[in-house]
Amino acid sequence: MNGFLNFLKPTGMTSHQGVAYFRKILGVKKVGHGGTLDPGAAGVLPICLGKGTKAAGYLLESRKVYRAEMNLGITTDTQDAYGKVLKVSSFKGITPKMVEEVIKIFKGKIIQMPPMFSAVKHKGKPLYKLARKGEVIHRKSREAFIYSIDIIDIDIPKIIFDVDCSKGTYVRTLVSDMGEKLGVGAHLSFLLRIKSGPFHINNAFTKEEVKDLFQRNQVKEFLIPLDTAFTHLPEAVIKDNALRTFINGNSQPLSSLQKYEISDKMVRVYSSSGEFLALGKWQGLYPKIELKPEKLFLNN
Repeated sequence: MNGFLNFLKPTGMTSHQGVAYFRKILGVKKVGHGGTLDPGAAGVLPICLGKGTKAAGYLLESRKVYRAEMNLGITTDTQDAYGKVLKVSSFKGITPKMVEEVIKIFKGKIIQMPPMFSAVKHKGKPLYKLARKGEVIHRKSREAFIYSIDIIDIDIPKIIFDVDCSKGTYVRTLVSDMGEKLGVGAHLSFLLRIKSGPFHINNAFTKEEVKDLFQRNQVKEFLIPLDTAFTHLPEAVIKDNALRTFINGNSQPLSSLQKYEISDKMVRVYSSSGEFLALGKWQGLYPKIELKPEKLFLNN
């Protein structure tokens, strides 16, 4: 079983528990996920199965879309509803217009300080484990990019919005920073991941649905092909006479390609029969450009 599963993770389950569940239910040894989703959050969690685990790193790079609820006036140590309340402030005087103006500030490139309650590691240990002991470690700020923020509803003290963001964006921290900018503090009271790369919540399956389909031998209903994760990339087709040398790891000249599109992006590489082989990368200068295999998904 090689490919992906678009899992609709419920609240209360860790991403690791999701991986363990499908490893057991589906009987697949190699199982991973394409981007941690907090236990208190629900939504899309791409599950990588078999050779799909080779693509986990690429899925981590994908943009994410979330629906979030910001609750003004309450600050917590985890920046969400599951933490200890640190401060309660009055939100009287905060108007929808003020909220709209502050949200605008956070579009584009932003700088975030990773929260202590996160999976970021310090000397090999996740920060959240240190935070549980009451330790506070100096963290380096990180860049993130907010492509868009669409306000769904403002009913102060609660604001619901959709955010399209880059990898590594902490929506909890985004909300906390917005609350600070408004001068009353805030925490994330609800989070739903709507989209992760090519995986959308409209096509996601619950763990019960997957188990039922698997028991009825309807694996094709939920198993997503390997190349689905890379549909945003251009494709190339290797000629039959160059297939063996390519999957053995050798770069191929343009004359060995049946179809191609040269760009600075990675390339989805297929056999002439349409089988997904690998991700490739262009190297060299024209006319001596060659396609180098970067990540093979086909056994030699």
